[in-house]
Amino acid sequence: MPESDSQVVLYVDLDGTLTRSDVSFESLILLLKSNLFYLALLPWWLCRGLAFLKAEIARRVDVPVQQLPLNREFWEYLQQQKAAGRRLVLISASNQRYVSAVGEQLAIFDAAIGSDDTDNLKSAGKLARIQQMSNGEEFDYAGNSSADLAVWSRARTAILVNCNPALANKLPANTTIETFDCHRDNARNLLKAMRPHQWLKNLLIFLPLLLAHEFSELRLLLQAGIGFLSFSLCASGVYLLNDLVDLNNDRLHASKCRRPFASGKLPLSLGVAAIPVILLAALLLALLLPASFTAILIFYFLLTTLYSLLLKKMLFVDVGVLALLYTLRIFAGAAAVGVPASYWLVAFSLCLFLGLAIVKRVAELVNRDDGENGKLGGRAYRPSQLELMTTVGMVANGLAVLVFMLYINAEETLQLYASPMLLWLICPLLVYLLWRIWHFARRGRLHDDPLLFAASDHISQGVVLLSAAIVWLAI
Repeated sequence: MPESDSQVVLYVDLDGTLTRSDVSFESLILLLKSNLFYLALLPWWLCRGLAFLKAEIARRVDVPVQQLPLNREFWEYLQQQKAAGRRLVLISASNQRYVSAVGEQLAIFDAAIGSDDTDNLKSAGKLARIQQMSNGEEFDYAGNSSADLAVWSRARTAILVNCNPALANKLPANTTIETFDCHRDNARNLLKAMRPHQWLKNLLIFLPLLLAHEFSELRLLLQAGIGFLSFSLCASGVYLLNDLVDLNNDRLHASKCRRPFASGKLPLSLGVAAIPVILLAALLLALLLPASFTAILIFYFLLTTLYSLLLKKMLFVDVGVLALLYTLRIFAGAAAVGVPASYWLVAFSLCLFLGLAIVKRVAELVNRDDGENGKLGGRAYRPSQLELMTTVGMVANGLAVLVFMLYINAEETLQLYASPMLLWLICPLLVYLLWRIWHFARRGRLHDDPLLFAASDHISQGVVLLSAAIVWLAI
């Protein structure tokens, strides 16, 4: 670094520049997570100015700044600049409390300046503060958004970090520009955050149509397809909401820390904007189907939201809710095509998915590497409960097999199938499939949702295809 550069103060933005996240957004999410009724106070605080709003939130919420994802390339650059003797100042529109905490945590900045109750240090406000501190001397500035154009236009060097490269075209032609981490693909990361691979679970919507032997009816197949897409979009909206709410727990998790929001690859503001759009699309599709389907979809959304905010922290309640959510997909499929959901199917579904929900928790405990005393982050489970959970889960899956055996001899089954006795061949296949999942979970080899494991495991795929062939032969 030239000696002249070391004499020029480098001012560094926090949100989206030093870190890949936004402290103000995170504090707002944590505030509403702690008490949703704060939502009624936000407009009143905002009427007194954005700076006042941020200050009121900061008085009530602690943001774990040590978990904030840093822009690694830029962070290494800052360390090099500091080692060369350069003066670094952290300056942000986020509240002073959070900016000071980040400054203390990183211990690299000579000063940490943030917004107070009255002054919001953004755009022109930030430029005025920098000019006041620099006393007319040259300065460099690192930022990430269009709000930083006012500061860049007066800076000696404009450092663009983690932003759209097109912003450089809006700067004066004679501006010296440096760039870091300007390769964000928001569309791809948003799609990843929506978890389209989880849509496989919504294939349960087609099950009532299949078991009613009406799969050749194109009109009903189209209705089931619309229901599948509606449920999938609704689930994706809830996944986005869950990831925003569970941000800090995900950052402590071995694999969830790589999720788009937790890792900072996807802006929190984009997630907040995308959720209502995706949910509205799901509702509009639902309105094309019978009203009973729409009612089930709304109940599914409310229950999953309640699960994300509260129920997933309650011992055994969370797995019961998961089993119910899977079963709701079956009810939704029946409502979409106008066929009744068999009581046998409902009982089988509840027992099967209760066991699979428990096996997921068992796998998480076996694979755990986070949390105090081994307790799962954001969950109520501890290693001492592993044997109890295994017993309850295996009993639930055993009951699912028993329900299927009773279904084979039911009067309605004898009328529906030409050769119902062939269905007995499915029982050992079902037992083997469930045993395989539990075997992998107890040995730490199940690293994903058990349904997704079954969908990607070749042996499990063979078992499912063979079972489907037996059902076809029995019709």
